Amino acid sequence: MNLLEKEAWINEKAVDFEHSSAEEVIRQAIEAFPNITFACSFGAEDVVLVDMIQKISPSTDIFYLDTDFHFQETYETRDLMIAKYNMQFVRVSPLITPEEQAAQYGDTLWSVDPNQCCGIRKVEPLTRILGKYDAWITGIRRDQAPTRANAKKVEYDSKFGLVKFNPIADWTSDDVWNYIRTHDVIYNPLHDRNYPSIGCHYCTREVLPGEDPRAGRWSGNEKTECGLHK
Repeated sequence: MNLLEKEAWINEKAVDFEHSSAEEVIRQAIEAFPNITFACSFGAEDVVLVDMIQKISPSTDIFYLDTDFHFQETYETRDLMIAKYNMQFVRVSPLITPEEQAAQYGDTLWSVDPNQCCGIRKVEPLTRILGKYDAWITGIRRDQAPTRANAKKVEYDSKFGLVKFNPIADWTSDDVWNYIRTHDVIYNPLHDRNYPSIGCHYCTREVLPGEDPRAGRWSGNEKTECGLHK
């Protein structure tokens, strides 16, 4: 498809997909854009989508950004999923190691300038890997944050220059957990310890009763997104 054809397809499907299941969105996404990938963070939403993709198209690439700062539980969740689905995740790493980052920017860049830290360890690697694909799938939901409230199930991602699918954009947290329980999906045990949103261990804390589900991310900063989504 050229850009005009993509825009026409996106506009049509954005309407149709509002009445489609997440599985149907994934199926049509892969059919229309075989050179597609899924970005997995190993959070609750993403393990659901891994399960769906493995059932629909197990050969579709699934990658994760290894910031080198993930919780041990996140890596263990990855390993359990590899064993369950007999699959491999594409590991995408930053251009510099934690030691090189500390030498250049100080020992705690994540607290001094979290945007720069995310830029080095997440945004640049994501930009690099997405340059190899025509489309990508994400696990964002509209009720996660005000910045995601207007997410469509398919849209043109002008930041990265490709088509973006959000199959569970209209799901609630209850929908996610109902799927996990019904289909016996492996999930990160940190979710059972008041971590509804899980990022790097330096920048993620438990969420207290009554707090926003993403209050544990970059706590004490105005930052609410790592820069992967507009």
